Amino acid sequence: MPKASNKPIPPPQAPPAAVFYRAEIYRPEDSIGYLMRIVLSGLAHEIERQLEPSDLTNAQWLPLLKLHMGDGGTVAELARGCRLDAGAMTRLLDRLEAKGLCRRVRSVADRRVVNIELTDEGRAAAVGIPALLSGVQNACLDGFSAEEFETLKGFLRRMVANAPSKSPATSLSPLIPGGPNEA
Repeated sequence: MPKASNKPIPPPQAPPAAVFYRAEIYRPEDSIGYLMRIVLSGLAHEIERQLEPSDLTNAQWLPLLKLHMGDGGTVAELARGCRLDAGAMTRLLDRLEAKGLCRRVRSVADRRVVNIELTDEGRAAAVGIPALLSGVQNACLDGFSAEEFETLKGFLRRMVANAPSKSPATSLSPLIPGGPNEA
């Protein structure tokens, strides 16, 4: 009878990652980053064009909508939710406040905290944003089947999960509904 080996069995190795790009034949027009930039630029331009009558900009709709949906009530929370630094968010809120769409209110419980509230005008402006965004994005997805749409979202979520990040604060995954960190 052969003697059993005491050597541990190594765990199976993961297959090597696929290499889709090679420096020697790299073409920007075939880059997913370049293609996504074109899509985002087109979306931003059309959103800006459709927001023009409301005196809002493409940069202003997200914090306005997040406030309306209850997803952030302080500068820091909004900055995290919109993926901006606090200084940029402060400047953005300055412009929204100057337009009469929001106001800063010091917390009664902690005077160091400044809460951001929508005004009646801000709530009225925020109500129409989802319909505008839905229309612009649906136009961009013209010709996609429901299955293709779900597949595309799945691929993008996977890319977000794979994207390198320096710290948990800059990680994209928690910001993506249905992403790998969502329960």
